Amino acid sequence: MLPFETMKFLGNIIWLLFGGLATAIEYFASGFALMLTIIGIPFGLQAMKLGVLALWPFGSRVVRTEMAGGCLSTLMNIIWVVFFGIWIALTHMLFGLLLFITIIGIPWAGSTLNWRELPLPLLAGRLSRC
Repeated sequence: MLPFETMKFLGNIIWLLFGGLATAIEYFASGFALMLTIIGIPFGLQAMKLGVLALWPFGSRVVRTEMAGGCLSTLMNIIWVVFFGIWIALTHMLFGLLLFITIIGIPWAGSTLNWRELPLPLLAGRLSRC
């Protein structure tokens, strides 16, 4: 393994042990709950993608894509932001600020604070591995 690859691997393992697993479980649980209704299926699928990102964030990135547009997409993004996205973003901001208190938590705080914009809007991105 290259030194950079080793650091990503170690960062992901530490992240997984100290908060990443809990975050991923929250995303997966909320994704399953959202998929119980027909209208919630697109939201649930996107929450599952965020759960996968929460498991292994270092070396991953979210690429913003152009949305198809239209009334339905805009309406669904507004519903997501009002009922779910804003709360997820605020949670990531709070955890990021708490992690900044410790010296060892600063790299994870930066990663967590980058996540605050992911749920806003939800339906406009895809996950890729670096």
